[in-house]
Amino acid sequence: MRELLRSNDPVRLSFLRALLRDAGIETVVLDRGMSVLEGSGLAIPCRLMVAEEDVTRARRVLREAGEGFEC
Repeated sequence: MRELLRSNDPVRLSFLRALLRDAGIETVVLDRGMSVLEGSGLAIPCRLMVAEEDVTRARRVLREAGEGFEC
């Protein structure tokens, strides 16, 4: 798995996951519960992950949708 980006915005993560799902790319969100344990929603951002073989295509899908990627 490779990280595409980190975000604390659940709406953005949901939107990006839908874009990638529509392109046939499976995603996983890591660290979703960590900010709750830490006590701050901004302390630990969630990581949007895809399979290694999907990274290039996923980045292209996000760029075409006007969404940059951070990693």
